[in-house]
Amino acid sequence: MSVSKAATHIRQIGTVAIPVADQERALAFYVGGLGFEKRRDVPFGDGGRWIEVAPRGGEATIALPPQGEVPVGVDTGIRLTTADTEADHQALTDAGAEVGEILRYPGVPPMFSFRDPDGNTLYVVEG
Repeated sequence: MSVSKAATHIRQIGTVAIPVADQERALAFYVGGLGFEKRRDVPFGDGGRWIEVAPRGGEATIALPPQGEVPVGVDTGIRLTTADTEADHQALTDAGAEVGEILRYPGVPPMFSFRDPDGNTLYVVEG
């Protein structure tokens, strides 16, 4: 497919979903551990819930949908932006999260990975 001009009217990323086995545990981690706010919590499917969380003031949300057939423990590829990598690394470590070392490469902002309670990997990048 060749694209010579804008083919769609897409203007931003709205929501990305992370598979979770236990929505309550995930909600506690993302809201209580990361300090995100709950933006949506509504019935979904057969007795499930559609939950969305986001950093305060952020536009894009992370959905924590019922697991269904999707496996947990994935590398989400999601990069979260921070103003202070060191402080967030320490805060997540103190909270008991599985946190990787801070990576520092020439010309690249400091970053580290961490895992949520389901083993899903996310990244924090200073920027």
